[in-house]
Amino acid sequence: MSILELLEIKHPIFLAPMAGVSTPELAAEVSNQGALGSLGLGANSAEAAKQQIIKTQELTDHPFQVNFFCHQSEQLDPEITQQWIDYIRPQFEKFGAAPPTQLNCIYPSFLDNDDFLNIVLETCPKAVSFHFGIPHPHQIQALKQAGIITMVSATNLIEAQAIEAAGIDIIIAQGIEAGGHRGIFNQTFDAAIKTSDLVQLISTHCKLPIVAAGGIMNGDQAKSMLKQGATAVQLGTAFVQCKSSSAHAAYRKALFSQTITQISASLSGRPARGLVGTWHTQIDLPNRPKTPAYPYTYDLAKQLMSIANTHQDFSYGAFWAGSNVAQIRELEAADLVNQLVLEIKTN
Repeated sequence: MSILELLEIKHPIFLAPMAGVSTPELAAEVSNQGALGSLGLGANSAEAAKQQIIKTQELTDHPFQVNFFCHQSEQLDPEITQQWIDYIRPQFEKFGAAPPTQLNCIYPSFLDNDDFLNIVLETCPKAVSFHFGIPHPHQIQALKQAGIITMVSATNLIEAQAIEAAGIDIIIAQGIEAGGHRGIFNQTFDAAIKTSDLVQLISTHCKLPIVAAGGIMNGDQAKSMLKQGATAVQLGTAFVQCKSSSAHAAYRKALFSQTITQISASLSGRPARGLVGTWHTQIDLPNRPKTPAYPYTYDLAKQLMSIANTHQDFSYGAFWAGSNVAQIRELEAADLVNQLVLEIKTN
């Protein structure tokens, strides 16, 4: 069975599930064009996730995926936390503010309990994908019994082989060019393989369908990935600019005015690629202290971003973007899907 038949979609195009940017409207617009829409729900509470899924189901009868984080939850190290807060303190003081005295775990993991699992089983979207790791065996089994397609991001061959061994249905091959958070299972090690090489590597050693993700902005790049062994492609950055995304106006503007991206772990505690900003130019110094555990570091960053934004300083924004952001086009979601389909079909 092909991936199109498995997911009941017309086109081998996935919308990347971007937490904080994706909306039911964006997901539905993509799905209604025959591609696979998505909801990035890792930053949501279980109830908020449920409401977004229901809203999307009201907007489309077509399949879409939902996405959650499978990071290994860690306890905060008080000493590391205080060192990081002290290190970031001058950035707060620029705006006449003080940093928080404690950090919160703002993003729960799918692995921590079955709250998210129960929401997925209750609402039954066509597919569910995972970032940073693989769900527990009992969670995978429950999803399979419910007939829900499972997908997990892999950034190297070993992760892909673990995904296949776990009984997951589809591998998302996330290359180093991808915008946003790296899907690495072990956040201290990143093989940093480019998307085309990763697709070829995984397709040689694994039997599961592969979705190429990272640096894909147009149909020519998508077609290249399909020729190299991918059965579908996933695009995120290309869709952030759509009016139906929830991206901040400053984020949208930056996508069309900046062309350089860089990976940093200073924003969240995990490596993520975004447009170069203050985090990369002032905070990522060679001697900067170790960041607290993810997502506690993100709590501090988001508070700093909020304060900076009130002063009209958007240089601290988490403007996630892939390495080919310079090729971004101003198209609404339906038009972008249609244009990609046309370009893929063109010789």
